[in-house]
Amino acid sequence: MKAAGVVSFWQATLAVLWKDLAAEWRSREMLSAMLVFALLVIFIFNFALELQTQLRAGLSAGVLWVTLTFAGTLGLNRSLAVEKDRGCLDGLLLAPVDRVAIYAGKALANWAFMLIVAVIMLPLFGLFYNAGLILPGVILVVLLGSEGYVAVGTLLASMAVQARTRDILLPILLFPVVIPVVVAAVKATGGYLQALPMEEIRPWLNLLVVYDVIFTSVAFMVFDSILEE
Repeated sequence: MKAAGVVSFWQATLAVLWKDLAAEWRSREMLSAMLVFALLVIFIFNFALELQTQLRAGLSAGVLWVTLTFAGTLGLNRSLAVEKDRGCLDGLLLAPVDRVAIYAGKALANWAFMLIVAVIMLPLFGLFYNAGLILPGVILVVLLGSEGYVAVGTLLASMAVQARTRDILLPILLFPVVIPVVVAAVKATGGYLQALPMEEIRPWLNLLVVYDVIFTSVAFMVFDSILEE
């Protein structure tokens, strides 16, 4: 019975993930909004920060994560709002599966969308800000930072989706909670770009890992209770 439950959980998780990816592939609404917003931010900062090349490269880590976090918020808002507006959320909640699987599938889909945006953004940042962002360390930070951001964001989006002011409520709830992960991601990314010693970067990587583990675990534990409320 235990093995069957595990299989059922992962089957449900993959089903939710596949549904979100397939729906987004057909409409491309969420990714289009995220990418357009990210590109606008890149261009605005590029022309606003008319600085020397070295200073611009030094600011690229902060600009990168500002763009990622705000673009990610657009995706988080849409991920559950679409289900609510189309009446699909009730169907998901009534499905005979562990509700945590719904969270896991949604979080994985949001993570995938955020990483797609990052894959497109990184080369553009390298072009406009004269900074080589395609580095193994930077990619690792993007993976860890976006995972922590999405883990918390998906949970809070499930809380805010019932509110009429959900578009405003989600950022208000989310940004104070994700300050540690964003600060750590900016510091670690800047460390890799400036080729700092690993001893200076490791504490920020450790913070990212600890944040991801703790908040992902908390989200798994409380998601069912939040839906009941």
